[in-house]
Amino acid sequence: MPELPEVEALAAFLDGKLAGRTVAAATPVAFQALKTYDPPLSAIEGLTFDGVGRRGKFLDLRVGDLHLVVHLARAGWIRWKDELPSGPVRPGKGPLALRLRLAEPESAGFDVTEAGTQKRLAFSLVRDPAEVPGVASLGIEPLSPEFTAEVLRDLLRTERRQIKGVLRDQGTIAGIGNAYSDEILHAAKMSPFKIAARLTPTEVDGLHAVAVATLTEAVERSRGLPLTELKSEKKSGLRVHGRKGEPCPVCGDTIREVSFSDSALQYCPTCQTGGKPLADRRLSRLLK
Repeated sequence: MPELPEVEALAAFLDGKLAGRTVAAATPVAFQALKTYDPPLSAIEGLTFDGVGRRGKFLDLRVGDLHLVVHLARAGWIRWKDELPSGPVRPGKGPLALRLRLAEPESAGFDVTEAGTQKRLAFSLVRDPAEVPGVASLGIEPLSPEFTAEVLRDLLRTERRQIKGVLRDQGTIAGIGNAYSDEILHAAKMSPFKIAARLTPTEVDGLHAVAVATLTEAVERSRGLPLTELKSEKKSGLRVHGRKGEPCPVCGDTIREVSFSDSALQYCPTCQTGGKPLADRRLSRLLK
């Protein structure tokens, strides 16, 4: 799933390609992904892009007075093409969800695609991004100046959930998903199942510092890369996530995994749980 660093890189890439250019056609292909009808998607045709930004994991494409807001979900991606196919697009079972063609250069534009059978990608055309429910409910941006250690302490003070779940909650902190929450907790030497409210002030300060550092480093690694390289760059930069069975790069212990119904987390027992493996069941607890 694209998370804050990858969506930030996508936004920067598209901003460089689209700002000042006019929309010739915007064609929805996966109609279930289009979440709004007023204004219609055709309303952006003939309008000029003002720029592209990011809100959490959402792309915000500003077109005139309107916003095309895209959430790539787990398997969505943006594919830029200097020469889009000239033929008409037809709805079907393929990965194409949206095609946007520029007026100039005539054949350039991008496709929004989604792999797999679980179709969760969404795009909306709105007058204000806050009209998109997922945007309206976003929590604080972790790379904003407002995200201080004191703010994080306030967020966690009465939080009875496990810290892994809190970091992934977009209504609490925007943009962090499964992969970077694993990376942050590994860098903080913290169990993913520790109750957030039980963190000491020192632990919260450390968590804040490594969260900002981890995301900043990932953004810098992604900056300026072609879209075709962003996914592989993300994978190569991860130290524990997706690396079950490999040695921890810090201590050499074997990276373990806890599986859930629709996701999995990875961690290092030596670095994060005092050497104790976590039980691999849905309601996981430390093995005793």
